[in-house]
Amino acid sequence: MDKAAIFLDGGYFAKVLKNFGEVKVDFSKFSEILCKNADSERFRTYYYYCLPYQSNPPTSEESKRYSDANRFISSLKKLPRFEIRLGKLSYQSGQFIQKRVDNLMTVDIIKLSATGHIQKAIIVSGDSDLVPAVNEAKDIGVITQIYYFQGTIHDELFTLCDDRFEITKELIESCTRIAQV
Repeated sequence: MDKAAIFLDGGYFAKVLKNFGEVKVDFSKFSEILCKNADSERFRTYYYYCLPYQSNPPTSEESKRYSDANRFISSLKKLPRFEIRLGKLSYQSGQFIQKRVDNLMTVDIIKLSATGHIQKAIIVSGDSDLVPAVNEAKDIGVITQIYYFQGTIHDELFTLCDDRFEITKELIESCTRIAQV
């Protein structure tokens, strides 16, 4: 059976999830569903994220946001076959920008493809910065699959990937429990 790795852009996925209301994702179940859809065994899930900004000294709101995010990342680290890759948050032109996240994802996609550890790369992102990595993985012979939400994926990435799957309400509901309001 083919082995697949999931490359999940945490910031992208968090934005996508806002379209489905207040949901709590079971990331192990989500990963298993994506691999089952790919008819593959899961090698590992890679989760890419930036921890929130904290000033020096941090405000109470910043401390809480950072603490919540850190607790979430710690819970993901305890899941089997999960790797966490943290980028850096940079302040530029009056806004915060994630740095290194796409680079980390690119390195992992190419490295796992080139070493033969995976035969399928399952990507949850919409960023065109991943186009060179997807091209390289395909040239090596890896099947690339993209999971995206309508209107949130760059056209070049969409058309480049071998298989394309929309993140639907049904997919999210199959691996979440909707929070009660």
